[in-house]
Formats: sequence, C-alpha cells, structure tokens
Amino acid sequence: MKFSKIIAGTMTWGKWGKDLSTAQMSELIKYCFDNGITTFDHADIYGGYTTEAAFGQAFKKSGVNRDSVEFISKCGIQYMAETRNNKVKHYDLSEKYIISSVEQSLKHLHTDHLDLLLLHRPSPLMHPDEIAAASQKLKEQGKIKALGVSNFTPSQTDLVRSKTEVAANQIQFSATHFESMLNGDLDHMMLHKIQPMAWSPLGVLFKEDTPQTTRLKTLMFDLIEKYTATADQLLLAWIMKHPAGIIPVIGTTNTERIANSIKATEIDLDLEDWFEIQVASQGHKVP
Repeated sequence: MKFSKIIAGTMTWGKWGKDLSTAQMSELIKYCFDNGITTFDHADIYGGYTTEAAFGQAFKKSGVNRDSVEFISKCGIQYMAETRNNKVKHYDLSEKYIISSVEQSLKHLHTDHLDLLLLHRPSPLMHPDEIAAASQKLKEQGKIKALGVSNFTPSQTDLVRSKTEVAANQIQFSATHFESMLNGDLDHMMLHKIQPMAWSPLGVLFKEDTPQTTRLKTLMFDLIEKYTATADQLLLAWIMKHPAGIIPVIGTTNTERIANSIKATEIDLDLEDWFEIQVASQGHKVP
C-alpha cells in the first residue's frame, strides 16, 4: 500500500465541522494534492452519513485524477442520524452490512474502489468468518484493495487476522495519548507489518489546560526556537520518529496548518528531545 506521509482526515469538512461548500471543499482537495497530501480519510458516518457524498461532488470538480490519490473509508458504526432508523448507536460488522456500506461509500465518492477499508470500531458480536467473507468478495470485485481496522487491540486484530489479512490499524495516538507506545499496540503492528495511522495526532495540547499540557507547552518554547518550527510541527515530528512508521491523520481545514504538517515530515528530532517530550507528557522520567 502507498499512502502520503500525512493523511487528510475529512471528518470536519462537512456537517460535523466547517460545513464547507462544494467549491470550498474542491479547493481544499486541490490544495492538499498540490502540496503532497494524496490520501483522504473518510468514514461512512461522517456528517451523519453526508460528508462522503459532499466530498465526492467536490472531488469531481477538483480536476484531480482519481488514480493519483488514495481513498480510505470506514464502516461498522450504526449511528443515530436522520438518514437511519437506528434507535441506539451500535456496531454491525456482518458480511452483509460491510458490503452494503462499501457499495454506498463508492457511490457517494464517485469511485469504483477504496484503496483501504477500515472496520471503524470492534464489535463484541463480530465474527472473523463474516469479516473475511466480506473482504474476499470486495477484493475479488475490485471494490477494495486492502482491509484494515481502527481502534482495535492486538487480540481483536489477531481475531480478524486469523481469517484474513489486516493491512492497517488507525488508532488514537499523540504526545498526550501515547498509551499504544507502551501497551504493546505498536509493537504488535510492527511485528505483523500492519500500517499504523494516528487520528487526533495533536492530542489535547491546544484544547485543554492541564498540568500535562502546561508542561508540554513550556518545553515547546525551547524546541520551537531550536528547530525553527511550530508546536504542531514538533508534535507531528514526534509521532513520525517512532520506528513503526506511524502516519498522522490531520483533521484541520486550515491551509496554514496543512502546510505546517507537510513541513513536519522534514523534521528529525534529536533523540533526547524526543524523550523530553515523552517525559513532559507523562510527568516523570522514563523507568
């Protein structure tokens, strides 16, 4: 699989965020593409099942060649929305639902295939045989190139892997949420050549005022000057230095922050600076 070093997450592009017009979304697609971000991350539920269709219309107008980009989407969450009769949020990873969700995503995105399909959340009722059957049919029909998971633990991933290949796992990971680095999640992905992707890669540094974020902000003052970089660039560089090869999924629609994220791929943090960020986040020295 080939993905850009930074992935554009589309969750806030539609009704769950900025509610961009077709023209605005088209311009944002072109900006990402022109600056080296070729991978776009979706989920069927975004915008209450509306954002994929909005993106699909914008992509048609963008003039970007479909063969030059990668589309990721997720399925499995049955969300409470006007377009669904769900009485409770739940998960459905049955063969029938996975296939129908992919077909709907393809229709909305105006494409004949997804480069990667992710199972959005693990379900206590999921069966690996059902998932494998859906994956096999979709691959044989050329509707997906690869299957992955999102927010799965190693044991949940192995359950799926017992019947079919798992190509990626998209998890929450950042300098403020680094548990996957310590609990075996990333070790498991490296061991089995599963591509890690990180959603919310900036964590809560710019959202919360806590002892943790205060320590990190204090450290950032020194590192910003040393690397002639912004705080968000340093946070992304911290993620990308991990040997698992984590790809950040950024959710911003701000072109300046998008440009910053791309420049972050050129920053190689010194070893001790990398550990200083970990220590500042956890509030104590490493063992």
